[in-house]
Amino acid sequence: MRVLGIETTCDETAAAIVGLGDDATDALSGTRRGVILANEVLSQIAQHSAYGGVVPEIAARAHVEVIDRLVARALDRAGVTLDELDGIAAAAGPGLVGGVIVGLTTAKALALVCGKPFIAVNHLEAHALTARMTDGVAFPYLLLLASGGHTQLVAVRGVGEYVKLGGTIDDAIGEAFDKVAKLLGLPYPGGPHVESAARVGDPLRFQLPRPMLGRPKPDFSLSGLKTALRIEAERIAPLSEQDVADLCAGFQSAVTDTVVDRTRVALRTFGDLAERPTALVAAGGVAANQTMRRGLQRLATEVGLKLVAPPVELCGDNGAMIAWAGIERLQLGLIDDLAAPARARWPLEETKAHR
Repeated sequence: MRVLGIETTCDETAAAIVGLGDDATDALSGTRRGVILANEVLSQIAQHSAYGGVVPEIAARAHVEVIDRLVARALDRAGVTLDELDGIAAAAGPGLVGGVIVGLTTAKALALVCGKPFIAVNHLEAHALTARMTDGVAFPYLLLLASGGHTQLVAVRGVGEYVKLGGTIDDAIGEAFDKVAKLLGLPYPGGPHVESAARVGDPLRFQLPRPMLGRPKPDFSLSGLKTALRIEAERIAPLSEQDVADLCAGFQSAVTDTVVDRTRVALRTFGDLAERPTALVAAGGVAANQTMRRGLQRLATEVGLKLVAPPVELCGDNGAMIAWAGIERLQLGLIDDLAAPARARWPLEETKAHR
C-alpha cells in the first residue's frame, strides 16, 4: 500500500509518498510501521521572516506556486507513478484556510483524474499517529501534542478515537516561544532561536513562574510566564547577548518543568479510563526541543513507560505524516468524497473513525 500525502496548512508546502510493507512490523507491538519513500518539504521562512510571523495570503500564494512540482518531485524520488498509488491524502484542516484549500484541491483533482480513493486528513490526527509510522506504537497511548498553534494532552485509543485530557487556556507552547523570541529581538521562527540561545544561558538567573504547577487537571497556561519574562527583560534593559541567553534558558526551563508536571497529571488521568498507556508520545514542532525531550524522558523512565518522539524532521509539518494517516484510514475503509471541506478549525476529538 502506497499513499501520497499533501500538507499545506501553514507555511510549509509538503508532499510525500509512504508505503506499508510486511517487513516493517514492530517486534514488540506487532504494529506495522510505515516506510517513507519520499518526503519533500519546502519552507516559506524567507517569505515571512520580515513580518515576524506567517502572513496567510503570502502562504497561500506560495503553496500555489510550488505544489505541482513538489508532488512531481516526490513521485519521482519514490519511483512510482500516480497510477501505482493506492490513495491520495491531504490535510483538510485545521489551519490557514487559504493554504488548506490549495493542498486539498490539488489532492482532489489528482484523485478524480486517477480514480484513486481520497482521504481528507485532520492535521492534528496526522501528528497523533506519526509515532505509529516511525515506531509501531500500539494503542492506547498518551500524546503530548505541542506546536505553534496547539498544545494538548490526549488519550489516543485508536484511529478516530481521541479523548482530550487537557489543553492550553491561552497561548500554545510554540506560540509562546515565538512571542518570547520576538520580545527579545531574536529572528523568526522563534522556537529554534530560543533553544539555541538557551544553550549558553543560565536557567537559574531569573526566578520565573511555573504556571498551573500541581493543578489537578492537566491544563496549561503560559501568558503569565510570558509576562514575567517581559517584566524581567524591561527591568534589566538594555539587554546584552548574555542577558538574552539567560532569559531564554530560564523560559525554556520553566516551560519544560510545566510540561513535565502537566504530563504527569495527564498520566494519572489516563488511569481513570481503566487503561494503561503503552507509551508516552510527544509530537508537533515543539517536540523537536531537546530540553523538552530530556524532561519527558526522565518522566517516562520514572513511570516505566517508553518515550516516543519522532525524528526532528517529522516533528514539524510534513507530508509523510499526512500520507501515513491516509494509510491508517484507508486500511479501515475510511475514505472521503470530493465534497470534504477545508476547515480552519477541526478539534482532534471531533475526528471520528466513522463519518
